[in-house]
Amino acid sequence: MTFFQQLMIHTVQYGGPRRLITGLLHQDRSVPVVCLSTSCFWNTRKNNPYGCVDQEKYSSLVRSVVSSKVSSQTPTSLAEEDRKLYGPVIRSKPVAEDCVPRAPKNAAPLLNPSKVLDQTQEAALKAPLRFALQRGQGRSYIPSVTRILQQTMPLEQAFYLERWRKKMIAELGEEGFSQYTASKSVVSLSCIHPIHLISIPAKMTTVKPAHSSDLEGLAEQEEGGVDVCGYIQSVQHVLADVGGVRAIESAVKHQSLSYTGLVDCVAEYRGKLCIIDWKTSEKPKPLLRNTFDNPLQVAAYIGAMNSDDNYGFLVENGLIVVAYKDGSPAHPHFMDPDLCLEYWNKWLFRLEEYMDRKERKDNTG
Repeated sequence: MTFFQQLMIHTVQYGGPRRLITGLLHQDRSVPVVCLSTSCFWNTRKNNPYGCVDQEKYSSLVRSVVSSKVSSQTPTSLAEEDRKLYGPVIRSKPVAEDCVPRAPKNAAPLLNPSKVLDQTQEAALKAPLRFALQRGQGRSYIPSVTRILQQTMPLEQAFYLERWRKKMIAELGEEGFSQYTASKSVVSLSCIHPIHLISIPAKMTTVKPAHSSDLEGLAEQEEGGVDVCGYIQSVQHVLADVGGVRAIESAVKHQSLSYTGLVDCVAEYRGKLCIIDWKTSEKPKPLLRNTFDNPLQVAAYIGAMNSDDNYGFLVENGLIVVAYKDGSPAHPHFMDPDLCLEYWNKWLFRLEEYMDRKERKDNTG
């Protein structure tokens, strides 16, 4: 037995194949190495955990899984797994396709088909109508538009209004705040033509000047201690587009819905007959939504005037004019017939809410 044979036997017994190759290389560096491999039949292989499994028994299962290109799970099995993991599915009610928007109980049209829109020159030259608001003992109580809107005001809006009221009382005192609110009552204003009368808040009470020099003379004029020059300057560009006054400070009553109100002015604005509502503000209100419930008030007046037999003409449009004490240009917010109809429907819901509250209060009282 040669030396190399003895070395191989010894190395295999005590060191394994790697020791054998290393020993051979150390003993004779002249031995050519054809290839080296770490894998040979002496390596111990890992035990196959599936070696004891009956392959024939599960051959059909293996064949179905290997041959199929899609998941073995089905919608039914997935739903069953979800039910076990997350519980039963809570399904919402389907939305009805034929869902009809809720309509007010006391629906009434905004326009009166028995009246016509009269914008002739003869109608514009007639003296403006002015009906007093009938109040007093012995008369059945009819709520006003202002009261209905106050009683049904949204909570968020009521919160901000109450916060503003407390702030004003803290600055002016109770008496001063009462004078401030009283000064916003409606009085009349004369325009260029004697018969063209326009009603605006008392803070703007004066005669519309024909020239700018006349306006300068109003700087020291006051109404009830309130300087009106700034408000007059604020509405100048609006008054230039107003004419054909039909009514001022005139009461209206809706015949079927039983509510009343006092309209500031009915006149033509840029050729459109409108109910005009004059407002004053200390803050700019460039957008219609900044005026809160004023569009509903105008829509309620339009519906009442069209229903009232005292007025022989038809009104389709509205105008809200916000004037500022510092003389900044007033913001006119024009309401076309479509917009008036939109706010009319909102007004009907507010009126319905007021009537429901009043009925519940009467029943419990």
